[in-house]
Amino acid sequence: MNNSEMSVRDLNVLWHPCTQMKDHETIPIIPIAKGEGIYLYDFEGNRIIDAISSWWVNLFGHCNPYINQKIKEQLEKLEHVILAGFTHEGIVRLSERLIKLSPDGLTRCFYADNGSSAIEVALKMSYHAHKNRGKERRLFVSLTDSYHGETLGALSVGDVALYKETYEPLLIRSLQTPSPRNQSVEAAMEAVELFEEMLKERGEEISAFIVEPLVQCAGGMKMYHPRFLTEAKRLCEAYGVHFIADEIAVGFGRTGTLFACEQANITPDFMILSKGLTGGYLPLSVVLTTEEIYGVFYCDYNPVRSFLHSHSYTGNALACAAANATLDLFESNNVIENNRITIAFMAEELKRFETMERVKEVRQCGMIAAIELEGFDPSQRIGLKIHQHCVKEGVLIRPLGSVIYIMTPYVIQTDELKSVFNAIEEAILLIDV
Repeated sequence: MNNSEMSVRDLNVLWHPCTQMKDHETIPIIPIAKGEGIYLYDFEGNRIIDAISSWWVNLFGHCNPYINQKIKEQLEKLEHVILAGFTHEGIVRLSERLIKLSPDGLTRCFYADNGSSAIEVALKMSYHAHKNRGKERRLFVSLTDSYHGETLGALSVGDVALYKETYEPLLIRSLQTPSPRNQSVEAAMEAVELFEEMLKERGEEISAFIVEPLVQCAGGMKMYHPRFLTEAKRLCEAYGVHFIADEIAVGFGRTGTLFACEQANITPDFMILSKGLTGGYLPLSVVLTTEEIYGVFYCDYNPVRSFLHSHSYTGNALACAAANATLDLFESNNVIENNRITIAFMAEELKRFETMERVKEVRQCGMIAAIELEGFDPSQRIGLKIHQHCVKEGVLIRPLGSVIYIMTPYVIQTDELKSVFNAIEEAILLIDV
C-alpha cells in the first residue's frame, strides 16, 4: 500500500471534518500508517512532526509505550460496562484522582464522550440546577470570539460567526461579552467592567458564564490575563450566575499549570475536561462540579428534579485506563516542571518573528504559541498555504486563518521544536500570495 492508493480509497468513501472536500481534487490527503513520539509516518516511510498534537489531544507522544501497555492490560479485564447502576475500578480511581488534582471544592464527576458533549452536560446541569431552585434562567453568556464545540448547545454559546449565521434558527439563546483585547491587566479590567454592566442589566436571566480560561483557542488563540477570570468569578458569585470553565483544550498543562484556573486562584462551579484527559488516545470527557450543585438534584425519586442526561459509552473502561495512565505519567515524570524548559525555549524562538514584516503579533501562554499574520485577504487562504509549505518541510501546522499556532506533545525536544519554527519562518518569508 502506498500513499496514492490509500488517498484514492479515502476519497471514494470519506467526508472529512472542517474540510471543503473539493480542495482534495488538487491537495493530496496525507495517509498516516503509524505514529511514534512526536512523529507521524505515511505509507512510504516519510515522517512529519505533529506540531498541533492532532487537534491538541496528544500529550506524551503517539503510541506511548506506557499508555499502550495500560490499555492492553485493561482490554483483558473489561472493555465497557453500563454506568447506570454499575461502576468499575478504573472510573472510581480516575474520579478520585481528578477531584484531588482539581481546584478545591470540585467534588463530583459526570462523564461524557467528548468535549462538545461535556459542554452540553454543563449547560443543562446549570439551567436545571437553577430550575430546581425555582428560578428560570434561560440565557448563557460567553466571550466574543469564543468556541466551545459544534453540537447545537455548544455552538449556541460560542461566537463563531459562520457557524452561528448558518445554524441560527436551531440555537439556544446566548449573549456575548467582550473578551480582553490583549494579555495586559488593563485589558482584563476593561472587559470585567463590560461584563459587570451586562450582569447589572440582565443578571437574573443568566444561568451561567462559560469561558475558555486564559486562551481562546479556536477563536484565534487569543490570550488574556488571569485577573479577568478572578474578577469574573467574583461577579458571577455576586449575581448568582454559575461559572463554567471550559478547560477542554487548555487543561493538563497547556497553559503552564495543570489547569488554567489555578493561575486565577478560582474554583469554577463547573470545570470541563477532555482532549488531553486520555493523552490523546480515546474519546472521554468529564464535568467536575460542586457538592452544592450535586445536592440540588439529590432527592427521593422525582424524575423532574433528576438530571436528565446519558451516553452509551459514559465512563468507558478502556478510555479510563488511558486517562489513569496519563495521570500516572504526570505524577512520575514531573511534567509541569519539565515543561518550563520548553516554554522558555519557545519564548526565545518566538522572538525571531516579532520584527517580521508580515507578523502582526506574537503571543504565548505556557506551551501554546501563536503568530498572527496581517495584510492578507481571507480569499488568499494564507493559512492553507502555510500548512502546505510546512507539510513539505515535515511539519504538521494547521493555522486558524492567519493565525499560526504551535501546540506540540510535551515530549518534543528542543532541536525538533527548532525545526518547527524554522519551517514556519520559511513559510512566512517564501509563501507566494
